[in-house]
Amino acid sequence: MKLKVYFYILVFLLLVIFGFTLYENLNALSWRTVVLEGLILVALAYLVIFYRKTVRPLQTISSGMDLLREQDFSSKLREVGQYEADRVVAIFNRMMAQLKNERLQLREQNEFLDLLITASPMGVIVLNYDHQITDLNPAAIKLMDLENADQVQGKKLSEIGESLPIDLSEIPMHETRSIGLSNGTVYKCTLESFIDRGFPRPFYLIESLTEEVRRAEKKAYEKVIRMISHEVNNTTAGITSTLDTVIEELAPLAETQDMRQAMQICVERCYGMSRFITNFADVVKIPKAVPELVDLNQLIANMTRFMEVMCLNRNIQLTFQPDENLQPVQLDTSLFGQGLLNIIKNSVESIEQDGEIIISISSQPKMLVIADNGKGINKEIEKKIFNPFFSSKPQGQGIGLLFIREVLTQHDFQYSLRTYSDGWTRFIIRFD
Repeated sequence: MKLKVYFYILVFLLLVIFGFTLYENLNALSWRTVVLEGLILVALAYLVIFYRKTVRPLQTISSGMDLLREQDFSSKLREVGQYEADRVVAIFNRMMAQLKNERLQLREQNEFLDLLITASPMGVIVLNYDHQITDLNPAAIKLMDLENADQVQGKKLSEIGESLPIDLSEIPMHETRSIGLSNGTVYKCTLESFIDRGFPRPFYLIESLTEEVRRAEKKAYEKVIRMISHEVNNTTAGITSTLDTVIEELAPLAETQDMRQAMQICVERCYGMSRFITNFADVVKIPKAVPELVDLNQLIANMTRFMEVMCLNRNIQLTFQPDENLQPVQLDTSLFGQGLLNIIKNSVESIEQDGEIIISISSQPKMLVIADNGKGINKEIEKKIFNPFFSSKPQGQGIGLLFIREVLTQHDFQYSLRTYSDGWTRFIIRFD
């Protein structure tokens, strides 16, 4: 641009000199004047040629540099009629066309990747170089129980770890961990990285394994329980039958009384073993739920009356807080009622003596909460409480919560069980 300005200034000065000289010698032209005027005209003609051959190509190249600086790859340069300059223009135009195509392909790839990540059922959380959250896809927002991404964007996981249901902060780079939550759900979480502008950027992948794990667990324990139940029942049936026969044969002999009592204890023990394994078999045989519209307020009121005696014997105050605005809920009365009794029974056993249980219903949001101020659940046990046959009780069989899990899963109800910072343990069932 400056070269063009200098050229116009030089042409202007020559024209001024030419006009001034011609005006001064208009009445007395000499050969010197003619020669001078001729030289000025030749200089002007040379400047025009110089402009077309040098200044204009340089100006075109300068315009190309401006286009590159502005990343405007859709524009092209015109040929200037100068061979060497036109070769540069042709190369420049090919380069611009290639950059345009590469940018278009990259944009299409990025858009496709964005659509794929957005539609993916797997949660994706992307961090920046400072390990702050920059992007979350809809699946991650749902899995993290967030209303929107703005709640966590720009924050580190260590800053918001306690408010998120899934703790990702302790997963090492390039490793995968299975994380179980207090509601029985299981997630496979992976921490990886990709190269962005020459630097690694970490990201998390979160995949729900709940249904797969539950199907595998159920298939495994159903097979084991059937096999054990078959063997135990057949064995105990033969043993008890034989012992009953021997007891009858020894009945007339007074000196065999101690032996008969020992045999009777063995028979009762066999029956106890049979009942023990039957409890496990009953979990496998849970009937399919048949939902119907039920007044949840009335159902729970009946349950609390039934459990009041057990609570009074332990000096436990049982309180029910209904919500008259709650509309009837679709559920199986028998299965849900039995599951609710198990939940209240667990609360009573957790308190043991002198405590409080509060059962409350909410219509907005639609949920049921059974809260107790018992001894609570620590974080390690919290992750395992819904595992098949897991129990923190010395004599527990781990059947109660497994039954509750199966019943609520059949109803497609969301649930969670954990001890909160206020010391209360809450079993929350959501009906939405």
